[in-house]
Amino acid sequence: MGAIDMFLAEGNSTMVALLVFLAATTLAFSIMAVVRVQGSVKRRAATIGRVGGDASAGNSRSLRHSSLKAAQRVIDYTTRHYNSGAAEETKVLRRRMIMAGIYDESAVAYFFLGRTGLAVALAALAYFFLPVEHGSAHHWLFAGVAGLVGYLGPSLYIDNRIKTRKLEHRAGFPDFMDLLVVCADAGLSMEASLDRVGRELGVSYPSLTANIHMACLEIRAGRTMSEALEHLGDRLGIDEARSFATLIQQSEELGSSITDALRVYSDDMRHKRLSRAEEKAYSLPAKLAVPMMLCIFPVLFVVILLPVFVRLYLGNY
Repeated sequence: MGAIDMFLAEGNSTMVALLVFLAATTLAFSIMAVVRVQGSVKRRAATIGRVGGDASAGNSRSLRHSSLKAAQRVIDYTTRHYNSGAAEETKVLRRRMIMAGIYDESAVAYFFLGRTGLAVALAALAYFFLPVEHGSAHHWLFAGVAGLVGYLGPSLYIDNRIKTRKLEHRAGFPDFMDLLVVCADAGLSMEASLDRVGRELGVSYPSLTANIHMACLEIRAGRTMSEALEHLGDRLGIDEARSFATLIQQSEELGSSITDALRVYSDDMRHKRLSRAEEKAYSLPAKLAVPMMLCIFPVLFVVILLPVFVRLYLGNY
């Protein structure tokens, strides 16, 4: 009887363990199924929300669609206003934006709207939130300065972009000329050489590559090589590109060898780049003089004279 009772006891414990295992497995699979169903429902709801959002955007009664339509009307009106006029300021601004890499047709409108909005917003923030007594002279001065900063901010941003891109163009133009000479020696035409060199310089000089690609598109659209290179020089904004366009034009008109002209001009570009590097190296001591006088020499004087001053003050000299 003792053996039978022991077997029944062991059987009950095994049965209990088996039931616990089955219950835990069923619970785990149930949780996984619930989570999977919830994920499917969320994905479908997100898809329905996107479709509904697109439909509501297309609905003329929605507030979002009305706001976008009103903003687009303001932009279109500003674009027509500045495109219709032949003001020299507008032409110069459009040329500056092209040099900065902004080719949008409505870029001038965005510029004027952004400048006006930024000036008003900064002036209002300075007027309402500066911890200065309202109505005082300093209060109006700070508000005016904030509005002036907002008014000049977009122009400074455009100038900074132009400066950065000019540095890239000037640094990459000698490499562009070297590769162009190699392609010309290999027997490629000027258009094929420009296309090939543009693809090679894509990683190192993306802005220069984009402008070269635009020149290739202009040539394919029907412009002459001289016109396309002249526009390339205007977009790059550096004298080397304009001289290159003049060189190609004169070589075509006079019937001289373009390969020889490119080789001579490429050597000249390398010498100019070396001269610029030497100029920066020679001007470095003069540029370091002011930081050294302001930052290093006072520290040296303090380190040298402080022990003497301490001894004199304590009378232990």
